[in-house]
Order: sequence, then C-alpha cells, then structure tokens
Amino acid sequence: MNNENLNLFDAALACLLVEQPDEKIQQVRNLNEQWLAGRLSQCSLNEVKPVVEPGRPELPKLINPREVPKRGFNSEAARLKLVHAITHIEFNAINLALDAVYRFRDMPEQYYTDWLNIAVEEALHFSLLEEFMHSKGSFYGAFDSHNGLWEMALKTDHDVMVRMALVPRVLEARGLDVTPGMIKKFKSIGEQELVNILNVIQRDEIGHVERGSYWFKKLCQQRSLPSSETFHQLLDVYMEESMFDSLNEEARMEAGFSKKELIELAARNRHTR
Repeated sequence: MNNENLNLFDAALACLLVEQPDEKIQQVRNLNEQWLAGRLSQCSLNEVKPVVEPGRPELPKLINPREVPKRGFNSEAARLKLVHAITHIEFNAINLALDAVYRFRDMPEQYYTDWLNIAVEEALHFSLLEEFMHSKGSFYGAFDSHNGLWEMALKTDHDVMVRMALVPRVLEARGLDVTPGMIKKFKSIGEQELVNILNVIQRDEIGHVERGSYWFKKLCQQRSLPSSETFHQLLDVYMEESMFDSLNEEARMEAGFSKKELIELAARNRHTR
C-alpha cells in the first residue's frame, strides 16, 4: 500500500475503484492488515463523493434483471449460470463492504474493523466460487449479470443507518433464506465441492447480517428511534417488492433478528402478495 493511502478512507476508496478481481482481493487483504496493525488514520481531508460505478472488470456485461439468463439445477450449463450469479453477488459484496468503510465517517473503530473483515470474507467467497467455475471450464464474466446490489448502495449512500437496514438486513439476509435450499439441491446431485463452499458462505453471511443488525439497532438507539418501526418505514420507502417469503428463522435469529421481527416480516409478505 502506498504512503498516499495511509488514511483509512482514502485507502478504502482506492481499493473500491480497483477493477480486476485478483488485484482487488489482494488490496482488500492488505487494507485489513494495515488497519489491524494501526497504520491507518481516520483523518481524511478529502470529502466523501458518490461512487456511481465501483471498480469492476469489463465482464460480466450488466443488463436489465429481467434479461438475465435463466439458471437452475437441470443441466450443468444452468448450474454454472447459477454459480456465476452467486459469484457476481460476492464480488458486489466486496465493493459494498468497502463503500461502507469509505462513505460513513465518524463511526466507532469497531464499525470499520467489522466491515473490513466482512470485505475480506466476501473476497474469500468470491475466490472459492471463481476457482470452482474455472474447474468447470468457465470463468467470472462468462454470463451477463445485473447491477441491483450496487443500485441499492447508491440509494442508501446518504445515511449509514439506512444502509445497515437495507443491505445487510434485506439483500444479504435473503441469502440466508435461499442458500440452504441450494445446498440441498447441489448435495443431491453430488456437487460436494460446491456444497462445501456454500456452507462457508452461509456461515459467514450469518455474521455479516448480524453486524448489520447490530449497527442498525445501535444507530436507531443513538437517534432515539424505535428500530422495528424504523425498519418497516424504510422498507415502505425503498423496497418495491416483498423479499420475506420462506424465511430461515433459525439463521435470521442468529443474525440479529428477533422473533417479533420475523413474525412482522412474515405478515408483511402476506400483505404485499
């Protein structure tokens, strides 16, 4: 890491803007090591700027979500498209974690430690999935993808409380609901290597959502806001479609959701159908 990047926020932005996955992953690890070693200050003179486009490779081509190739379990081609979609999510998750560090200043040190650690874990997930794709003769960028995750980052770039509510507790938490079903399907067709990778992802993502829950509720407390009501108000404003069917209650409770919240989310899903 260059001397010019001895500030946490400037270094996080530099890492966020790296385009090539291998280089980004290495810089994420370096950034985390520098932070844990106490070598990065929190005194940036540069103002926070919108990041309309984070660093990403030329491929995959980004298209409308409705045009994304169909994926599933019925053929190796369909399965590869599904794995590619998960790989794309993990690459975006690296950028989302870096943006959470870069964008939101004046947070406690633990916040930055949490989100840099999350960036490192998302980078590991991406690497494992990319290696699996290579083993099947494919690669990240082989199929078209969409930009939905980063679009939510832009919608929530004005307020750390809103970001914590909607990215970890909605978009990432959805993975907790659907990954066990994918694990079961891949196990049934003998894809044990992929099952092992998805088990790692599921385990780590519970921790990521838990950190989002923790910081969301902490921020609500600081602002004297009721967390449950505030969460639902934000869903009304930002979420056009329901994402709360087939809730994995055990994983979500481990990730910081209360039983009351799960009942309310299930009721919300029935109401919005």
